[in-house]
Amino acid sequence: MTTYRSGDARPAADDWLSIGEVSARTGAAVSALRFYEEFGLIASQRDGRNQRRYPRHMLRRIALISVAKRIGIPLQDLLEAFADVPLDRPPSHQEWQRASRGWKRRLEERRLTIERLESELTGCIGCGCLSMKACALLNPGDSLADDGAGPRRL
Repeated sequence: MTTYRSGDARPAADDWLSIGEVSARTGAAVSALRFYEEFGLIASQRDGRNQRRYPRHMLRRIALISVAKRIGIPLQDLLEAFADVPLDRPPSHQEWQRASRGWKRRLEERRLTIERLESELTGCIGCGCLSMKACALLNPGDSLADDGAGPRRL
């Protein structure tokens, strides 16, 4: 949970949202919000009644988490992408841009990997060779030959 140091700009009272309000606004389950907070992706404060209160700027982070989850981005990748985006105050435009560039690089790497896999699978499914020697997907460069004769993968 984030704490504010003296001198830091604190959000106004109406900029704090309850966990239920955040859940309703983002569509994320309350349990998911608690998990994201435990994981370090989002942060909240406790009010005088010990209830979680989220600053309004967390809504953007949660929206990005939801999109990333929908397309299969691991939460650890998001944690790394958000590493330089502050939790305790609304991020600046430059901070979001920096995080966006890093995330874009990761997505590009993922896209290229998926395209290579797609190409290899298409070739593998289409050829029907069942050759461990020639198969670029299961035995690239006939690397299993280095282990000697006989079956290596069963």
